[in-house]
Amino acid sequence: MLEERLGLVPLSTGELFRQEISRRSALGRRVSRYVTQGLLVPDALVVTVMTSRLTQARLRRGMVLDGFPRTIGQAQGLDRFLERRRRPLDAAVYLACSSAVLIRRLGGRQVCRACGAIYHVRNMPPKRRGLCDRCGGALVVRQDDRAATIRKRLEVDRGQARPLLDYYARKRRLHQLNGNGSSEQVLTRAMGLFQRQGWVKA
Repeated sequence: MLEERLGLVPLSTGELFRQEISRRSALGRRVSRYVTQGLLVPDALVVTVMTSRLTQARLRRGMVLDGFPRTIGQAQGLDRFLERRRRPLDAAVYLACSSAVLIRRLGGRQVCRACGAIYHVRNMPPKRRGLCDRCGGALVVRQDDRAATIRKRLEVDRGQARPLLDYYARKRRLHQLNGNGSSEQVLTRAMGLFQRQGWVKA
């Protein structure tokens, strides 16, 4: 939704990793060992993958990083990369949600086995049950979207979130948004923040 509204290409660690896993590349095999167990991928590996996609053209135009950084190590690696290119980060936006909401959202996610398109059984269902609208491929529930794995991921994420939030708060870059409600409601809150900060025009 941000991509459509702002014309920016979002970069998602999860999406990049899924692409590598589906291609069965060497990187994909390394990443797969972590995500299928609900564990976080090591910082150095995450930073290397993400910064390799941050071209000068993308840095000039601006981008939205989704799910990255998640740890202080990743944040420091990103800051070093951006400082060398004289393109410091504008802000870190944290969507605060209850565990129940997150489990419900993640637990309903389905992914096309063929093209990687993402659906949700309640919020964004396909036109034909179990089949991708784009290519007709079969939709599957990823191992890391199963309830037990989600709970484990949330425990790990929340344990590491507080130091990261403190890191960005000290740098006066942290902005917290209420992430509960519909995707349209969250988008409205985000756009309001972006406009108030002058990152986008009203």
